[in-house]
Amino acid sequence: MTATTSCETVVLVAERSWDGLAETPSGHTEIAVRGGRITEVGDHVERGAGQVVELGERMLLPGFIDCHIHTTMDPSALLTAFAADPATVIALRALPVLRDLLDRGFTTVRDLATFADQPITLYLRDALAQGLVTGPRMLVAPHLISARGAHGDLSTLLAPEYGREIGVLADGPAAVTRAVREEIRAGADWIKFGATGGFGTPTDDPGQATYSQAEMDSLVATAADLGVPCTPHAYGDEGVARAVRAGVRSIEHGNLASAETLSLMQQQGVFLVPTQFMVVDALDHLGDDDYWQGKAPAEREKFHRYADQLRDSARNVAASDVRIAFGTDAGMFPHRRNGNEFPAMVESGITPLRVLRAATSTAADLLQRPDLGRIRSGATADLIALPGNPFDDINATTGVDFVMHDGTLHRGAVPA
Repeated sequence: MTATTSCETVVLVAERSWDGLAETPSGHTEIAVRGGRITEVGDHVERGAGQVVELGERMLLPGFIDCHIHTTMDPSALLTAFAADPATVIALRALPVLRDLLDRGFTTVRDLATFADQPITLYLRDALAQGLVTGPRMLVAPHLISARGAHGDLSTLLAPEYGREIGVLADGPAAVTRAVREEIRAGADWIKFGATGGFGTPTDDPGQATYSQAEMDSLVATAADLGVPCTPHAYGDEGVARAVRAGVRSIEHGNLASAETLSLMQQQGVFLVPTQFMVVDALDHLGDDDYWQGKAPAEREKFHRYADQLRDSARNVAASDVRIAFGTDAGMFPHRRNGNEFPAMVESGITPLRVLRAATSTAADLLQRPDLGRIRSGATADLIALPGNPFDDINATTGVDFVMHDGTLHRGAVPA
């Protein structure tokens, strides 16, 4: 791979392309890139003296966006490592994860919390932006703001060992207001909070709301005053509905939401990040004892208890008009498997076109980055290519073998 500079023009030539929006792919496409931006798209663009990259029959697409990831989490030691390891160790552990994400075509990610006390993901975000490390651009919610005894409160698991509360814990409107301000003071792009319990934590329930309407209203309003959007961890219907009424921009998971609440989300313009792979994978392995080795017994029991409701809700999502953005929760499972979200969404009844938009243009809309997720003049030059056709076989998304990030050739074809 030959590196490019911001003053050079690179022309990508592909016999197939998809712009992130159209209902079907296009034929022969040429794209001129200069200064990190797409400057021209057409059947034939001026090539001049710049580099030409011939992609042949590969399909050219906008770079993928994962709107829900945990880059610093290690699924082999989700809890204890992050209470005990120093910040530098946690950050160093994330470096190969970031490179691998970019290698596989994920050019932007939204990291939705670390368990570490320090806002490590903010440091990684800035290091990526400065070119000190290799990986996707990152938008960050540093921590999960949680009520005590709820999904983000790890004290019952770790406090006896470490002698302190674990997590960003806040109860009541005044306390959540302060927590939001502290996260934004640290540099947060997003605020994440726990609206319901979860499956993986032992003392709460995914169907139960864990913040009152007044608490959510205060939290979201405080962030809005400071220009920062909010998104909740939310499974149960009441918690999702409260968060929507409070004015969040997206819902993470939402896998127990009713058809009525999904309709409310659509009416309010709230995005859904359904993280379907984690649910599908758990439901497919309910009878497999080996799969649940090392997991809390309560997690398996909760998936058993909610199995029918999870399946019903997935069908409701597929039938709804809610705007779906791609997100995986990787870090709760090995990051290299985050691409499994593509087939999981299709298996849940979502069309390949809607899934591909979810990972490109719709994800960019959620992140309020109209320069991403599209192939058009003026857009940021995040471009990938793959040999297959994901419209015919969504598993082709795992075959990315060319990546351009911010106009720089990262992986793939050698310039002609």
